[in-house]
Amino acid sequence: MATDQWIGRWTGVEGLYLDISQNDAAGPGHYLLEMQYGLDADQSGTFEGQATDEGISFTRNDGSHLLRAGDSEATGMKWLLDKEECLVVQPGEGYCRD
Repeated sequence: MATDQWIGRWTGVEGLYLDISQNDAAGPGHYLLEMQYGLDADQSGTFEGQATDEGISFTRNDGSHLLRAGDSEATGMKWLLDKEECLVVQPGEGYCRD
C-alpha cells in the first residue's frame, strides 16, 4: 500500500502532531492515527483509518476526513512552507516530515 510509506511521526504547528501506525488487528490497509489536531485538550485522540485510492479515511469528533498527500502549500499554513513532504486533512490542518 502506498499509504504504508506514511507510517511514522508527522509534525504540525504549535505542538500539533500526527503519528501513523499499522493497525495489525484490522489487517492490511488499516491504520491507527494518534493525533493532537487542535490546541484544546479535547482535540486529540487515536482514530482508526482505512486506506483508499486518495489517502486514509477516518472519522473523529468533528466528522469524516480524508488524509491525503500534499505539499506545504496545500496545508495552507505559512509556518510549514519550507517543508516538501506533507499530509493534509483540510486547509489549515496539515502535518509535515522534517
